[in-house]
Amino acid sequence: MKVLFHYAAGQQLRSRVEQLSEQGLVVTCCPEGADTPFHDKIQNAQILWHVLQPVTAEIIQCAPNLKLIQKLGVGVNTIDLEAAKARNIAVCNMPGTNSQAVAEMTLLLMLGALRRSSVLDRACRNGAWYLDAETKDALGEIGGRTVGFVGFGAIPGILAPILQVMGARVIYHARKPKTVPYEFASLEALLEQSDIVTLHVPATPETHHLINRSRLALMKPSAILVNTARGELVDEGALNGALKSGHLCAAGLDVFDQEPVSPQNPLLSLDNVVVTPHVAWLTNETLSRCVDVAVRNSLAFMRGEDLVHRVV
Repeated sequence: MKVLFHYAAGQQLRSRVEQLSEQGLVVTCCPEGADTPFHDKIQNAQILWHVLQPVTAEIIQCAPNLKLIQKLGVGVNTIDLEAAKARNIAVCNMPGTNSQAVAEMTLLLMLGALRRSSVLDRACRNGAWYLDAETKDALGEIGGRTVGFVGFGAIPGILAPILQVMGARVIYHARKPKTVPYEFASLEALLEQSDIVTLHVPATPETHHLINRSRLALMKPSAILVNTARGELVDEGALNGALKSGHLCAAGLDVFDQEPVSPQNPLLSLDNVVVTPHVAWLTNETLSRCVDVAVRNSLAFMRGEDLVHRVV
C-alpha cells in the first residue's frame, strides 16, 4: 500500500516510517510547500497522511488511486470533504493526539503576551538591558486574572487546572454546560469578564470571525486574546485596530486567517503581539502519537477493517 506523508520529516521520523514497508506500507515523505513535487507523488498514492497544506478538490482529482486521507491532527477544515465523499475516499482524523502540546503552547502564548517576551528577547539581544517605562508598565502575571475558554474540550481540560493552581479564575463558554468544576458563561459575559480569552473551537461557517469588531469591543482594555485553534475565528483587521488603539492589551497568535502568514500582515509589526507559525501542535511526542494512529488506520484500511475516527 503506497502512502504519501505530506510533511518535511526529519531523519529520525523518516527512518521510522521507512521501516513500515515490512508491514506492507511503503511511505514516501514529501515536504509541504511547493506544489509540483507533491502533485507528482500524489498521483500514485493510495493513502495520504495530511498535516496542514490544504487538500483541495483539484488535488483529489489529481489522485486517481487515493482511497484514504488520514489527517494528522483534529481539524479537517483543510480537506475538501465533499470532493472526498464524491470519490468515496475515506477521511479520518485523530482527536487528542496533540492536546498536550497545544495546551502547553497556549500557556506559553499567554505568558509571552503578559510578559512581552518577544520585546524582551529583542531588547536583550540588542543590548538594551534597561527597559523603557512603557514596557515595564505592561508586564503582568496570570495569578489573579480571569481566563475565559471559548470552547471546552480536551485542551482546556488539560490547561484549566494548571491555571487554577497558578491562581487564575477559570470560566468557559461552550454550546452547552459541561460537567466541569468551572463557571459556565455566555460568550458575551465571558468576553466582558475575562482578562485572557483563549479560543478552542473548530473553524466552521458558524465560527467564522467569531471574534469580530463588536465582540472585541466587549473585552477589557487590559485583556489579552490567545488563538491556537484556527485563524478564521478572528477578524484580523478588527483585532489589529483594537491592539493599535489600545482597546486590547495584547495577543498571542499561533494561527492566521491566511497561512503561511504574509510578512506584510500588520499584526506582525506590533510589539504587543506574540506569534508562532502554526506549530502549537508540533512536538516529537505529538508526531509519535500521530504516526501511531496513522499506521493503525492505514493497516486497518489495507486489511479491510474498520477505521477509527472516521469523518467521511
